Amino acid sequence: MAGELSPNLDSAMKRRKAEVEREISRMVREETGVPDRLREAMGYSLEAGGKRLRPFLCMAGAELAGSPPASVMPMAIAIEMFHSASLIHDDLPCMDNDSLRRGKPSNHVVFGEGLAMLAGDSLLLWAFEVAIAGLIPVFPAERVLRALHVFSRAIGPSGVCAGQVLDTDAPSMGKDPDFVREIASLKTGALIRASVLTGGILGGLDPEKETALYNYGTHLGIAFQVVDDLLDKTGKAMELGKTPGKDERQGKTTFVSAYGLERARGIAAEESNAAVMSLRIYGPEAEDLRSLALTLLRRSS
Repeated sequence: MAGELSPNLDSAMKRRKAEVEREISRMVREETGVPDRLREAMGYSLEAGGKRLRPFLCMAGAELAGSPPASVMPMAIAIEMFHSASLIHDDLPCMDNDSLRRGKPSNHVVFGEGLAMLAGDSLLLWAFEVAIAGLIPVFPAERVLRALHVFSRAIGPSGVCAGQVLDTDAPSMGKDPDFVREIASLKTGALIRASVLTGGILGGLDPEKETALYNYGTHLGIAFQVVDDLLDKTGKAMELGKTPGKDERQGKTTFVSAYGLERARGIAAEESNAAVMSLRIYGPEAEDLRSLALTLLRRSS
């Protein structure tokens, strides 16, 4: 396996997670003009914890470009806002109909379907307000526009939404086993790639290094989804914070159903190592990102 685990990764992720969550809590508390119940529903999911992987990736991308991680905090939080919105919508009865998320009852279980839908919509739209207002005073306008374009493409009808259609709409589902890669690259991979790439774009990476980061995010996103599929098959609700075995019960196409457990584990290893190799243009400054790709494999074993 390429590379070694960075001893600093765990502390770096915890530090960034704490920074992001402090800012999220402040924003939820101080945002004006929001009805109390809507604020509560948004905060319920946005402040529910999780690894904060995507904000970490955004800040790591900026750091690779020589920008302070805090400078891209608005982009990092905007990405997390969309991610939380997508989880709220994903759990709805009309989608995956899941009652558990991050170890707590899903948003619609607590607040009802209507308010959950509005909370997700509000977080999605608030994300763009936060990003634009926070980034324009800090970065050149052309970088902000490029980052927002990458973000919007990643979450729209050719990104996350496309992946959700392929994953849930029976007439849209393919029969080839490799169809699962297309789902993963859109539903999961697009936002993971955009997370690290927007940080690099805002920081001003040169084209060659930006391409390397694009490739890293692409492979990391696939690896992440393979591991998620493996954990859905082998994990427990208490460990996962969500309902295991859901994919099989719903007859979904996953890496496990398409390739079997052992081959899925092999694909996860291949994609993680490809992510590491994508960063060979970088030196020690990318060690946390390399280590992150390899750490995924430990979750699936």
